[in-house]
Amino acid sequence: MNMTVNGRTYYFTIAGKGEPLLFLHGFTGDHTTWDEIVAKLQKEYQCISIDILGHGNSAHPENSEEYAIEKIAGDVIELLSRLSIQKINVIGYSMGGRLALTMAVLYPKRVKRLILESSSPGLKTETERSARRKRDHALAEKILQAGIQAFVDEWEKIPLFASQSQLPIEIRKKIREQRLRQHPLGLANSLIGMGTGAQPPWWGQLDRLDMPVLLITGSLDVKFKKIAQEMKKMLPNGRWEEVEGAGHAIHVEDSQKFGTIVNEFISST
Repeated sequence: MNMTVNGRTYYFTIAGKGEPLLFLHGFTGDHTTWDEIVAKLQKEYQCISIDILGHGNSAHPENSEEYAIEKIAGDVIELLSRLSIQKINVIGYSMGGRLALTMAVLYPKRVKRLILESSSPGLKTETERSARRKRDHALAEKILQAGIQAFVDEWEKIPLFASQSQLPIEIRKKIREQRLRQHPLGLANSLIGMGTGAQPPWWGQLDRLDMPVLLITGSLDVKFKKIAQEMKKMLPNGRWEEVEGAGHAIHVEDSQKFGTIVNEFISST
């Protein structure tokens, strides 16, 4: 279903009944990336999966300023309010994890538990952020010039997704189709408006989060393992789980294990 919040239209699905659980996908993804996890968890939870602005069936505004991560976090909170959900468990993967963390920082009373898969609080220094913005602007330009297929062909080859080459062909095909369905302008503006270089760094806010926080990383994802290790030290109520043999997209590479970890975390906190 669709809902327009602050002039921006979001597509989302709701499955199951029980304690509400919000799913936020990564860059180039949409709500369908969570299908297997939702199928496992909807027996016990009300699973809400949103297409983040610029992705899937949600709107792709022309102005990149519409995509600021704080604006989108506010939109999602308002969407939940309209669904009469005051407090929710939030799961975010990669870019969706940065959005989930933004929600927890800006609206801490609305987030019951926070689950971050292969994500980060942003970049610490303005030098790093500036360099990243430059790269993201160049990549955005490339998407608009070359089109989605050429971009996806390149994107699939980046080291971050190397472990996905071991996945069964049907799963790889589904991921590729999901990426190819995206709108070039939506992806380009997501990079510019809510990329890691564009968002505020939340490192200094981690020690203020008092809700239970679970960090999940794959053993093959060296970069995000280091980030999780550092984050855990700063979180008052943080846990860190590493999934052996998985890379960046654990919920796709080992959905069984991922679902179990999430269920156990929510049940025990």
